Amino acid sequence: MTHTPANDNNLSGLDRNNFQKDIGGKKTDLFILTNDLGMEVAATNYGCALLSIMVPDKYGKIGNVLLGHDSIEHVINSPEPYLSTIIGRYGNRIAKGRFTLYGEEHRLAINNGPNALHGGPTGFHARVWDATQRDSSTVVFRYTSADGEEGYPGNLRVKVTYRLEHDINALVIEYKATTDKATVVNLTSHGFFNLAGIANPTPTVLNNRVTINADYYLPIDETSIPTGEILKVAGTPMDFRTPHTIGERIDEPFEQLKNGTGYDHCYALNKTESGELTLAATCEDPESGRTLEMYTTENGVQLYTGNWLNGFAGAHGATFPARSAVCFEAQCFPDTPNRPYFPSAVLLPGDEYQQITIYKFGTTAED
Repeated sequence: MTHTPANDNNLSGLDRNNFQKDIGGKKTDLFILTNDLGMEVAATNYGCALLSIMVPDKYGKIGNVLLGHDSIEHVINSPEPYLSTIIGRYGNRIAKGRFTLYGEEHRLAINNGPNALHGGPTGFHARVWDATQRDSSTVVFRYTSADGEEGYPGNLRVKVTYRLEHDINALVIEYKATTDKATVVNLTSHGFFNLAGIANPTPTVLNNRVTINADYYLPIDETSIPTGEILKVAGTPMDFRTPHTIGERIDEPFEQLKNGTGYDHCYALNKTESGELTLAATCEDPESGRTLEMYTTENGVQLYTGNWLNGFAGAHGATFPARSAVCFEAQCFPDTPNRPYFPSAVLLPGDEYQQITIYKFGTTAED
């Protein structure tokens, strides 16, 4: 592992000593990224977990807009195991933990009701990745997922790069993967954002104004598995084509909101062509004036409003109650391996999985 030493006076207030641990012969550590504008991102190579994102509000005050932990023990034992981590081998849900690929059935761990969620209980979020910090703004993580790990076929070699842009406050996440056997791949970052800044308690995101560039979404059943339909958002509380606050319609007696206990749905993004990098979603906190723009090459984005957060403690005594975060998870559609008419998530030997997602932060004009 190559590491650029973290500044003891980093903006996040995190202590590198609290992130150094030997797990199965691999060492965990803390990585601090900065750009020319003063933005700072902290991460660890356990699950590639993002720990903090420090950006200014409209008054210039720097704050942490990401739910995270302040020690490796807390990351490992988090009540929310996917808190701001990389998710794989397959993000979101696969119905009944099974799928058939080229005539062979594969059975996965069941860890979310009757279904498989986020690559299983020991998915990519619970693995120690090899890490190299290339410079002050870039860290590269690598992991090889063995054939049969969590039930998935093929030895999958994965590379995830976190990079800060220098002329704008943006975190770029670039994914690449190759396999030696036909498999399915759906990687994503499960960042839990609160643009107001984490606190004790962290405020809800119900006043956040959100837009999503999608005319269609995927309805789910009572176990959060897609029904197979792709429905228009028009005329429903799922419509974020124009700005709406998260809380405006979240408790309406709409079946989909009941099934998700709020928003926990994949949106089919408007794309001219598959794989193009386009604006997927925006979010604005009216109090701090902080804004988030999310761009992705993926076909879908999962909107999740932290419905299952239960008030547990995070970094520096912050607490995370229900709906105190919003997630924009770039991804293939859920349960794609069982839905042949969804855009494919299959990766074949000789091909390379590629994805880019960008989270760009800004502010509105000061009052």
